[in-house]
Amino acid sequence: MDSAEKTSKIYQRLPALQSPAFRAFWFGQSVSAAGSMMQMATVRWHIYLITGNPISLGLLGLTRFLPLALFSLIGGAVADAHDHRKILFTTQSCLMSGAAMLGILTWTGHISAFWIHAINFLSATAIAFDNPARQSLLPHLVPRHNFANAASLNSITFQVATIVGPMVAGRLIGSGFLAAVYFVNAISFLAVIIALFKINAEAFVRGEPQKVNFSWDSLKEGLLFVRQSQILVWTIAVDFFATFFSSADALLPAIAKDILHVGPRGYGFLTSAEAIGSVITGAILASRPPIRRQGIAILVAAVIYGMATVCFGASKIFVLSVLALAIVGAADTVSTVLRQTIRQMVTPDHLRGRMTATNMIFFMGGPQLGNLEAGIVARWMGTPFSVISGGIGCIISVTWIAFRAKGLRNYQREEDVKDV
Repeated sequence: MDSAEKTSKIYQRLPALQSPAFRAFWFGQSVSAAGSMMQMATVRWHIYLITGNPISLGLLGLTRFLPLALFSLIGGAVADAHDHRKILFTTQSCLMSGAAMLGILTWTGHISAFWIHAINFLSATAIAFDNPARQSLLPHLVPRHNFANAASLNSITFQVATIVGPMVAGRLIGSGFLAAVYFVNAISFLAVIIALFKINAEAFVRGEPQKVNFSWDSLKEGLLFVRQSQILVWTIAVDFFATFFSSADALLPAIAKDILHVGPRGYGFLTSAEAIGSVITGAILASRPPIRRQGIAILVAAVIYGMATVCFGASKIFVLSVLALAIVGAADTVSTVLRQTIRQMVTPDHLRGRMTATNMIFFMGGPQLGNLEAGIVARWMGTPFSVISGGIGCIISVTWIAFRAKGLRNYQREEDVKDV
C-alpha cells in the first residue's frame, strides 16, 4: 500500500484531517497541550511540596475560577466581535510569559505559594479570552458534517497530552528539574502561534458572517440565548454538578504521597491515568458512526463518572486506583464530546463565542470550585472521605437531572431526527 492510499484511508476514518487549516491547528494544539499538562501537574505537586496542606491545592482551583467568572463573558463577546487569530496570538503569548516566569522564579529560588497562585490567576485570565476564541474558531476549520469528528480528535489530543505531560513531569520532578517543566511549557506555546500563521484567512469565514459589536447588550444577548435553550441549560447543569462533586484531581499529590506512597513518578502516572481511558474512548468515538441517542448517553456517562470516582476514593491499591481513574476519563470523554457537539450545532455562528464563554464558567468553574471543596473536606474529614462523598454527590445530582430534563433524555443527533 503506497502513501497516497494510506492517507486516503486515514481521511476516511478521520475526515476532519482533510482540512489543511484544521490539521495545522490540531498539531499546534497537540504540542502546546502536552506542555500545559506538564505544568498543571507540576504546579499541584510544587505547591503541596511547599505547604503540605490540601487546602492550598484547593486554592489553586479558586485562583483559577475567579478570573473565569469575572472575564469569561467578556472574552466570549470579544471572540464574537474580533479576529480569532489576533485574540489567540495575544493569549498564547501571555500564557507563554506566565510559564517562563514560573521557570525563572523556581530556577532562582524565589518561588513561593504566593507567586504560584498569582501566576495561576493571571494565566486563568488569559484562558478566559483564549477558550471562547479557540472554540469559536474550530467550526470554521472543518465542514459541518465533520465537526463531531474534529471534536473527538481534539479530545484525543487533550487526553494524549494529559498522558504524556504528567509522565514527563513526574520524571523531571523526581530528578529535581522543576524549573525545566515550566521552561518546556513556555516553548510549547510556539507550536500554536506558528500554526495560526499557517491558517488562511478564508478559513475564518463561512457564508456571510453577522457583524457583532462588543457591548453590554451583546453580553446579555449571549446569556439570553443560553438561558432560553433548554438543551444548553441541561448539558451545562450535568457538566457543572458532575465535575463539582467528583473533582479529585487537586488531591492527587496528597493521594500519591500520603495514601498510595508512590512518590512523584507514581503521581505522574496517576495524573495520566484518566487520560489513558480517555484516549482509548476518544479513538473509538472518532472512528465509529456518531452516537444517536446523545442525551441519554451523556447522562449514563456522568453516572459512571461518579461511580468510578467512588471506587478511586476507596482504593488503597495503586493498580486499582489507576484503573478507576481510567474509567473516570473514559466516561468524561463520552460526555464531553457529545456535549460539545450538541452546543456547537445548536448555536448560530455569531453567538458561539458568547455561548462558549457562558458554558466555560460552568465547564471550568465546576472542577475548579470542586477542587476547593475537595481540599477543604479533605483537610477536615480526610482525603478518602472527600473523594468518595464527591462521587456519591455526582451520582445523586445527575440522577435528579435525568428525571427533570426530559428534553435531554430524548435528545437525538440532528441528522437522525431529520431521517425520522
